[in-house]
Amino acid sequence: MSDQPAGDKGRVGPGFAETVSLLALLTSLVALSIDAMLPALQEIGQDLGTKDPNDNQLIVIVLFLGMAIGQILYGPLSDSFGRKRPIYAGLGIFMLGSLLSFISWDFQSMLLGRFLQGLGAAGPRIVAIALVRDQYEGRAMARLMSFVMAVFILVPAIAPALGQGILLFADWRAIFLSFVCLAMVVTVWFFLRQDETLAQDKRLPFSLSHLVAGLRDCLSNRVAVGYILAAGFVFGAFIGYLSTAQQIFQQQYELGEKFPLFFAVLALAIGAASLVNARLVMKLGMRYLSMRAVISMIVLSTAFTVYAALHGDTPPLWIYMLFFSVVFFCIGLLFGNFNALAMEPLGHIAGLASAVIGSLTTFISLGLGMVIGQAYDGTVVPLVAGFAILSCAALAAMVWADRTASR
Repeated sequence: MSDQPAGDKGRVGPGFAETVSLLALLTSLVALSIDAMLPALQEIGQDLGTKDPNDNQLIVIVLFLGMAIGQILYGPLSDSFGRKRPIYAGLGIFMLGSLLSFISWDFQSMLLGRFLQGLGAAGPRIVAIALVRDQYEGRAMARLMSFVMAVFILVPAIAPALGQGILLFADWRAIFLSFVCLAMVVTVWFFLRQDETLAQDKRLPFSLSHLVAGLRDCLSNRVAVGYILAAGFVFGAFIGYLSTAQQIFQQQYELGEKFPLFFAVLALAIGAASLVNARLVMKLGMRYLSMRAVISMIVLSTAFTVYAALHGDTPPLWIYMLFFSVVFFCIGLLFGNFNALAMEPLGHIAGLASAVIGSLTTFISLGLGMVIGQAYDGTVVPLVAGFAILSCAALAAMVWADRTASR
């Protein structure tokens, strides 16, 4: 395969470094929107009149809901209308949601704004990957995507620090204004430097029946369903962590403005695991690594739940950090492998299946993550117990899927 772009070879477009930067920004809007807000959740809830501190978690949860709906729509739309228009639409919806959150007058208007942010940010994240496939192939595509993912991994580590930095000079509304400014810069940059990459003769007519058929194919394949469930269970535990991270770090452990530092350490554990997985998966296989990662999570989470319950429900911070560093390393091994295992039997509808799998996984995880978050009672026990229970559920789903595959 050629290492040259697969698109218009006569056009002088953005160079490699510029392409990486542009695509990394497009795909990182979701992570930035989630994590940069975490230091401000308590302040937002107080200003908008929430009665229960756990209600502030909905500011995170609702964004995932918008993203879940958006994932299943943007892929088919980009196959029908080209890559650029869905990205523009997503960026526009994202800016509208950011503006609504910026001017929000009550908690309901904030949640609507966050939903629109998630719905909009899903577009650039999903379609940017297709845009890369249009332009590059072979080793060039692999090289470019590796750099994009390296930047993507760093965003969750630095986003809370960015949010905390803004709070040092302004109130929480300035964070949403920064989202609008960033999206405007990306939109103009994308408009000026990126051409359409999907030729007119390669576009497919948009069909709701095609979307329904793809959903039916996914749900009728037991291997795909098993790993969608497993991914949903594990990601549900992770959403439970995201929902309660601000309360646990800033209130329970009283870390205050140091919260972003500790959050970054745990985020980097996931990134490190992704790099390790890339090296080990070819030698050991996706199922081998995934099974051992899930079993490790079960053992660690069960033991830590008992330890926390017996030691005043608030274990020493260093033990809490050590536990989650190892657990998040396991999660980093699982994210890519679960998605690939679910996709394995669906190669005939790969593009649509990717959107369906991502959407279904997010929908499953939303409800579970909300249950864990709303169970927060000032201790770490509900969160850690949630990891133990959902890891067991993920293991059961994997065993069921693998037994089906071996028949």
